Amino acid sequence: MCAGLNLPARPPPDLPTQLLSLSRRALRAPRPSSLPARRGCRGGSPADSRKDLLEIPLPPWQERPGEPLQAKRARLLYESRKRGMLENCLLLSLFAKENLNSMTERQLNLYDRLINEPSNDWDIYYWATEAKPTPEVFENDVMVMLREFTKNKNKEQRLRQPDLEYLFEPSQ
Repeated sequence: MCAGLNLPARPPPDLPTQLLSLSRRALRAPRPSSLPARRGCRGGSPADSRKDLLEIPLPPWQERPGEPLQAKRARLLYESRKRGMLENCLLLSLFAKENLNSMTERQLNLYDRLINEPSNDWDIYYWATEAKPTPEVFENDVMVMLREFTKNKNKEQRLRQPDLEYLFEPSQ
């Protein structure tokens, strides 16, 4: 018992405590050269060679000339909503809601190419927000529409994707 506190004396270390002690020592020990080095966040190092980036090649984009316009619009709406990164899910789904039904077949093909050909969604986001220059192949009237939409001149709150009920409302 500890003096004055009526607490039991500290028991000898048990097995879990001994193992924890061993694992702490192992974390401080140098890594054997046979194990891969751990990666951490490097930040925006100017000497970054980007050789460690892994980019999975995607099949090349192909235009679908026989696709009916309603099917194309439905597919592009779905692809605008399911991007893999929240920023583009919000941006493209709201853009699609506002613009897909009024786009010509040529514009739909340009939009299809824009959202499906680049292998990195961040590129699309950077082009739309004008953080990076748009490659010439994607510089067209649809990209101009997307950049204008991205500026959000009406200061709308764009915090979530649109509900799909608007698809079932009668056209006006």
